[in-house]
Amino acid sequence: MSPPSMGHDAEEPVVRPFMLTGGRTQPLHDDLRIETQLYAAPAALSAPLRFEARRIVELCQRPKSVADLSSALRAPLGVVRVIVADLMTQGLLQAGEMPGELTTALIERIRDRVRAL
Repeated sequence: MSPPSMGHDAEEPVVRPFMLTGGRTQPLHDDLRIETQLYAAPAALSAPLRFEARRIVELCQRPKSVADLSSALRAPLGVVRVIVADLMTQGLLQAGEMPGELTTALIERIRDRVRAL
């Protein structure tokens, strides 16, 4: 009798979340929110990274939120937060607006001034 299906594809190996984080459950940067925008410099692609860390750097060539990364990797949010914090500590990821892009504050000021017209 075969075990019941857990909803995983037969070809897709199951990796326990604690294996991805080395058993850690708390990120080094505890200020990461799910909407925090992250980006990686193109040079980060040449860093010797493995598995999910490599994929996060690839995805963050364009700004992505922590929630977007969790969805793209199909990994729990807590796991992604730990990996992202490690990448930030290594200087491979940065949080916030990409240089040269409009900030939220600037967009809000423009909106307010247009409304005032």
